[in-house]
Amino acid sequence: MAFDFAAQPFFTVVITFVFGPYFVSQLASDPATGQEWWAWSATIAGLLVAIGSPFLGSVADRAGPRKPWIGVFAVLKISALCLLWFASPGSSLFVASLLVVLASIGAEFSIVFNDAMIPRLLRNDEIGRVSNVAWGIGYAGGIVFLVVALAFLAGSKETGLTLLGLTPAFGLDPATGEGARATAPLAALWYLVFILPMFFLTPDRPRGEKVSAAMRQGLGDLLATFREIRERKPLFRFLIARMIYQDGVNALIVLGGAFAAGMFGWTLTESGLFGIILNVVAIPSCFAAGLIDQRFGSKAVVVIAILCLTLATLGIISTSPEATLFGLLSFAPTEPGGGLFGSGAEKSYIVFGLLIGLAFGPIQASSRSWMAKSVTPEEAGRYFGFYAFIGRATSFLAPAAVALTTRYAAQGFDPITASRIGMASLIVFFVVGLVLVQRTEGPPETGRA
Repeated sequence: MAFDFAAQPFFTVVITFVFGPYFVSQLASDPATGQEWWAWSATIAGLLVAIGSPFLGSVADRAGPRKPWIGVFAVLKISALCLLWFASPGSSLFVASLLVVLASIGAEFSIVFNDAMIPRLLRNDEIGRVSNVAWGIGYAGGIVFLVVALAFLAGSKETGLTLLGLTPAFGLDPATGEGARATAPLAALWYLVFILPMFFLTPDRPRGEKVSAAMRQGLGDLLATFREIRERKPLFRFLIARMIYQDGVNALIVLGGAFAAGMFGWTLTESGLFGIILNVVAIPSCFAAGLIDQRFGSKAVVVIAILCLTLATLGIISTSPEATLFGLLSFAPTEPGGGLFGSGAEKSYIVFGLLIGLAFGPIQASSRSWMAKSVTPEEAGRYFGFYAFIGRATSFLAPAAVALTTRYAAQGFDPITASRIGMASLIVFFVVGLVLVQRTEGPPETGRA
């Protein structure tokens, strides 16, 4: 739980609600270009995580302890986040994208080793509840960090003041995005501090083979896992289904805040408030999902969450700056000085966003618990490595689909309409994933697989 609390601000603040929108709306020359570069960053990071996770998980199973690996990737993540401070307007999009990719790799590889500890620490009937509660606690950490960023750091470019009407701390200049840029090194500091309880208080596996020997044997273990998993048919079918729907989830999380910022011209304050709203909804949703998971199983939570995300995506792509529901409901032009989320379209977008808040935590937490219920502690490293691989093997497809669709649509439509058309491609991933999950047997809810 401490790990999730430490890790979540990177995803909530840096990737989704503050630095991501800044990347699209200020660092890039226009929203369509920013969305394309941001989507490609997510694509490249996903491919690298997919390639490396299964091998590293196999090595860790032989080497024994998980926490040293988490420490190594923490150094990579923290270093890249600190350097993002220098991603000022007009600076290289390539360099900023590269740093985002490195930070994402460090974050994702750390998650593989953290999740691999779960089967050793919990009984099967506890995993779903604890996984969802941990995810909810992670969102609480994200909200705390996000509130601090909006209240004291990220000032509006128009007024120069923060959400509380204060001058940004440390003399941060809103015109050059310093408030947004500062969230990256501060997220690194947060991670460094709050990951310590996991290192000091959580038991780890005993040391096994030397890392060099484990690496030599790791490739063979990886190939054996590929052969084994095809024989474990329910688990294999679940992983294929998750591969599809998780692509859509990842893309929606990474691109959702930036999409809204580009369409409505939201400031960092508005993007951040949208993030707070979603995360406030996500916390009780995760706690409720934990109880549903414990009583009805992980599959029930996953199905409900996919349905919510499908409806949410339909809703946000149906919304334009002047209307929603594909034009069935139109709104009068917003008067100048109309306040935060002043237009009817923005309010509609927030309503659809609430569905995302309800679902995007439980679908990930219960997918994690589904996997943890299906493997033994001894094989958890290589199977969670494979879990990360198959969750990332096609992870380039959803953001790449958005990027390519947006790019081609921009040739015949304005940038906002092109962005909406690009985001529509995510619905395919949710629908296909839902069909596959419905045809898959759920995990063993008691005992060990």
